Amino acid sequence: MSTVTTQLPTDIWVAATWEEFIAIADNPAYKKAKCYYRNGQMRIETMSVGPDHSRDNAIALFAINLFCTIKGISLNGLDNCSYRKTGVRECQPDVSYYIGERAQLAPRGTSIASLDVTPPPDLVIEVADSTLADDIGEKRLLYEELKVAEYWVLDVQKSEIIAFAIIADNGSRRIVRSEVLPGLTIALLEEALRRSRTQDQAQVGNWLLTQFQQP
Repeated sequence: MSTVTTQLPTDIWVAATWEEFIAIADNPAYKKAKCYYRNGQMRIETMSVGPDHSRDNAIALFAINLFCTIKGISLNGLDNCSYRKTGVRECQPDVSYYIGERAQLAPRGTSIASLDVTPPPDLVIEVADSTLADDIGEKRLLYEELKVAEYWVLDVQKSEIIAFAIIADNGSRRIVRSEVLPGLTIALLEEALRRSRTQDQAQVGNWLLTQFQQP
């Protein structure tokens, strides 16, 4: 067994076999870490405990749920759900959604969601405080390979959202309007993030409610 399993640096990608990765991911010592694997490399990411990271995560969840409730769009969202394709890849996005007709395909149970039997989510969100470069780089490649429909990165430092539509077998492209949530603009969500820096979440919610109710 490689020393990777006993002396593992966190928050960087390191070469590892799938077996080494599983040994680390299942180790209770890393219970509070996020685990990623692709292309023969793994990343064990320490969970952010900063209030801005937590606040942006909460605002994103609230905004998307409110939008879909008002617009009558079916969805099932998961917070920090791990997805595993045996022997190939694993990820643990901050937020993921199954939307519309695929809402009922969201995994259930108490174990890691198996991509061997469960399709990937439609929308994946990573909230980036100190991990921005990796989120728009290596992780974006991971989610392209996972074949999610959309991938968003929330830049905590700038209150900005870098959104990508995943193109089948051809990478991804930047978008300014969601394609899986028709009518939802990225700029509006960015404004909600900025408002959350000076307003409480009820005030931000009231503002979002007004915006979403407009024809």
